[in-house]
Amino acid sequence: MKKSKKDIYEEVREIFTDYLRVQNYRKTQGRYDILFEIYSIEEHFEVETLYLTLKNKNYHISRATIYNTIDLLLECGLIVKHSFGNKAGSYEKAYGANQHDHIINLENQDVIEFQDSRIYDIVKSIGEQYGFNITHYSFTLFGKKSVK
Repeated sequence: MKKSKKDIYEEVREIFTDYLRVQNYRKTQGRYDILFEIYSIEEHFEVETLYLTLKNKNYHISRATIYNTIDLLLECGLIVKHSFGNKAGSYEKAYGANQHDHIINLENQDVIEFQDSRIYDIVKSIGEQYGFNITHYSFTLFGKKSVK
């Protein structure tokens, strides 16, 4: 049975709370608001678009708080950062997400997500060859749509 967005948010909130407690960081409403909004987003996001979303929803959260919270969420594994060419950095939620890879359309910077088990098999094989247990990886293709 697929978990609801509410269930997933409750789980990530608990993970984040535990992380903040262990690291001795303050558990502020602003940090939880940021976490909630990130886990409400269905696509990749940039910090600036997240800031504008929060501002448009009348949250009173500074850019500094957003950047600091993003760093904490990266550290505890609740989000991942991608470098998609000329963008400053794109992020996406990590908890409960299926492993997937990306194609970047160089003409309009669209991000296409795809899954192919052959890539996972190659990654696993490389890990075994070099004696590593691969915990995660990033695979991004860049190109232009071909004309047929």
